[in-house]
Amino acid sequence: MRCRRPRYPCDGFVCYVARTVSRYERQVESHSLQQAGTLTSCPHRPPCPACPRFGEQGLAFAARGALDDLARAHGLPEVAVISGRTAGFRLRARLAIRGRLGSPKLGLFELGTHRVVHIPHCSVQHPLINRVAGVVRRALVDARVTSYSDGAHLGLARYLQVAVERSSQTAQVVLVANSASAEPLAACFDLIRERLGGELHSLWFNANVERSNTILGPEFHRWCGPASVVEHFGGAAVHYPPGAFGQNNLDIAQRMIEHVHGQIPQGARVAEFYAGVGAIGLSVLDRVGDIRMNEVSPHSLQGLELGLAELDPDVRAKIAVVPGAAGAAREAASGAQVVIADPPRKGLDLELTGYLSEHPSERFLYVSCGLESFLHDAARLTAHGKLRLVALTAFNLLPFTEHVETVARFERA
Repeated sequence: MRCRRPRYPCDGFVCYVARTVSRYERQVESHSLQQAGTLTSCPHRPPCPACPRFGEQGLAFAARGALDDLARAHGLPEVAVISGRTAGFRLRARLAIRGRLGSPKLGLFELGTHRVVHIPHCSVQHPLINRVAGVVRRALVDARVTSYSDGAHLGLARYLQVAVERSSQTAQVVLVANSASAEPLAACFDLIRERLGGELHSLWFNANVERSNTILGPEFHRWCGPASVVEHFGGAAVHYPPGAFGQNNLDIAQRMIEHVHGQIPQGARVAEFYAGVGAIGLSVLDRVGDIRMNEVSPHSLQGLELGLAELDPDVRAKIAVVPGAAGAAREAASGAQVVIADPPRKGLDLELTGYLSEHPSERFLYVSCGLESFLHDAARLTAHGKLRLVALTAFNLLPFTEHVETVARFERA
């Protein structure tokens, strides 16, 4: 590329030296960032939409500003931000499968389309996820399995879900198909099992025959392997069946759980809403006097029961499971000294928000994954003057996105 004509005459040697120094500085910077687990380039951008802020450090400007504004409004200091690695941190992925027979693509949809961006070398995914995707793609080709077509509602293979278990470094693999049974995919499943070998945790079939954008069908059928991926938080075994929600960045999720753990007084009576498989609730059993755990998803309740079954009887006796929607189960907060809530992105159920603002516990720990809903909920929770926001910490769970996770502590006024 030619040097642009400067205002003053250009010394060719000076330009050469400047270009050489600049190139050297970029190489040093790139090496330093890679050593720190930070990414500087991606072969799939554009058009892959997964990392809209790729290469940018910290939280998105707007998210950081909104949290700092909230902190100032409640007399709190600047919000602390907890960050981690930006390379290979995703331990869970859902990839669409589209394309022609013999040439499937596994990746993410371009924005606003059903065109798949093939991402064989995704740098934010755990390397095993990329390997699994490659093995599955080859198995689909060799078994001559057709890929799904959204327009025609034809073809078999629709989606691939992968979860990496940290302790064993093996992958729970789910193939979602436009088929009521696994039989048309039997040869493909056998190839996947053979080729992944010791890297395979378990292999599952999920039927999704609906003409919709929903990724997963309601039922999972195990082809081989254990019933759940197992992670450990605070010493407790936490089980993730394939249909249960799990965080994809477990290193940061673990730091969030430890943060919550440290804010529960010893021996406290606790109620937890949106408990999932028990990643938070099971991890704090050493601190609580008793705990009521609420969850609505049958797959998460299944995982929670698997975790409870591993507890000693005296520890299990501390726990009461309250199934159903959080709003309907709001009375579970009655008498609790500490209430914990980790809702989906839509935020707290309105009935629960109203109950907590009118009947506040001594301490309410709100783990949020939706900034807009959290800001609305915080306003409602403090509107009656019975709860006050006293602490706020941000966690950069999904680097390179607009997303931010927060842990807020409210206390009775």
